[in-house]
Amino acid sequence: MALNNSLNDFVSNLDIASISRDRKEILLALVAFIQQKVDRRKPIRLNFICTHNSRRSHLSQVWAQTMAHHFGINNVNCYSGGTEATALFPMVASTLAHTGFEVHTLSEGRNPVYSIKFSENEHPVICFSKKMDDGFNPESDFAAIMTCSQADEGCPFVPGAEKRIPITYEDPKAFDNTPQQAQKYSERSQHIATEMFYVFSQIQK
Repeated sequence: MALNNSLNDFVSNLDIASISRDRKEILLALVAFIQQKVDRRKPIRLNFICTHNSRRSHLSQVWAQTMAHHFGINNVNCYSGGTEATALFPMVASTLAHTGFEVHTLSEGRNPVYSIKFSENEHPVICFSKKMDDGFNPESDFAAIMTCSQADEGCPFVPGAEKRIPITYEDPKAFDNTPQQAQKYSERSQHIATEMFYVFSQIQK
């Protein structure tokens, strides 16, 4: 299904051959969860969780929602949350905008709210930092995807989660305020985009 032109170009150049066999094994738990919901014609709710809900969980939320649309997998709603709320790190929004998303700041302050749009005719992803059990997120019948090892180890139980799936990523925060910052955020975003492309490409409608 149609993404905007810039995103379509980016997605068409993703290389799933770069994903190792071991990594694909990890991703298959998420594939299986989504496929089961598709087969049963049930809503698919994915809550991507990291400690601060500031970087990896937002990138994962946005790319998962984008790839669900790209592959025409309907009834998918992606969320993100943390073990605590901070703020979406501005470099995440800049990286997504550079990739081709239409990014708007809906409100400013200590925890800004962003609108991140991947297609002209689809509702944007609304991103802001929040705890995983925030009222903006689902209360039950969702998969909790743990995107950082700290949250994975610190949250053995996620209230309301139907399934808990660890899919962890390295934190680009290590490169904040360095000459490599933009490059490392771009690499992490592309890494997550590639894996979410693979996950949704495996779903049989």
